[in-house]
Amino acid sequence: MRKSVRIFLIIVLFLMLILIRAVVQPYFYDPLLDYFKHDYLNASIPELDFGAYFLNIFYRYALNSIISLGIIYLVFKDVKSLYFSIKFYVLMFAVLSLMLFVLLKFNVTQNYLLTFYVRRFLIQPLFVFILLPAFYYQKLKIGKSEDRRRKTEV
Repeated sequence: MRKSVRIFLIIVLFLMLILIRAVVQPYFYDPLLDYFKHDYLNASIPELDFGAYFLNIFYRYALNSIISLGIIYLVFKDVKSLYFSIKFYVLMFAVLSLMLFVLLKFNVTQNYLLTFYVRRFLIQPLFVFILLPAFYYQKLKIGKSEDRRRKTEV
């Protein structure tokens, strides 16, 4: 695939992530959105339909993850990085959704910031901004070690 086509596709995928973020309100059930926009310090967490809420969180996480995985693959063209990212996304969804469930079910209101940030990692594509620099740094380190090895062989 030509470099210009890859760059265009990466831009389109980032625009899709922005679009998901922009049109979230009418399409996804999220009563905590208004809660965290307003007086969350003094108000209690609103009543949630846990089934609908976590299903919608799963939908958003899946959409963001699929698009993010596409970006990671197009940037690095490395299947190993893609497989690692898939495992990472699945593991993080399991851990974070369990944490969010416990925080909401047992009404841990004194930890509203923890609830806010766990929810944020689930509904926003933050992991792509963590994985891209990590894979880039790893690629640089591997390249430098291979260069050193070639110099010592010569």
